[in-house]
Amino acid sequence: MKCPYCAEPNTQVVDTRENEDGDTVRRRRRCLACDKRFTTYERVELQLPLVVKKNGSRTEYDRDKLKASMMLALRKRPVTTDSVDAALDRIEEKLVTLGEREVASDRIGELVIRELKKLDKVGYIRFASVYRNFEDLDEFSDAIREVKKPRVRRPRTE
Repeated sequence: MKCPYCAEPNTQVVDTRENEDGDTVRRRRRCLACDKRFTTYERVELQLPLVVKKNGSRTEYDRDKLKASMMLALRKRPVTTDSVDAALDRIEEKLVTLGEREVASDRIGELVIRELKKLDKVGYIRFASVYRNFEDLDEFSDAIREVKKPRVRRPRTE
């Protein structure tokens, strides 16, 4: 690792620590030439597939863009940011395990819909109404029926 102060290629690791989640390693280093110290971080770099949009163009997967879409659907809903991050982690895990270099945006949309359905029914309906481009009220009603739990009738006591 090159020293950021003098560009010397010879540095020494002084201390190594993992973060709480175990997904990042923090290293304190010392330059052997100028004796200054600096910190580096080591993380796993996942190779996520390229996203193929409906128009055929390709773009890099963007977690922040996906998170913004989910947060918009969940606006003013009782869902924590940690829950959304966990859902995004599951989506990314599925994308990585596909082992494909490219994935259609529709497929990502379906993964998002499944996660939103688990997180919040209203958020699911909001996202689905835009993503599936509902044309009329019947399509909207079908989506609501899909997530609506049947009510259990209690016997009347008189």
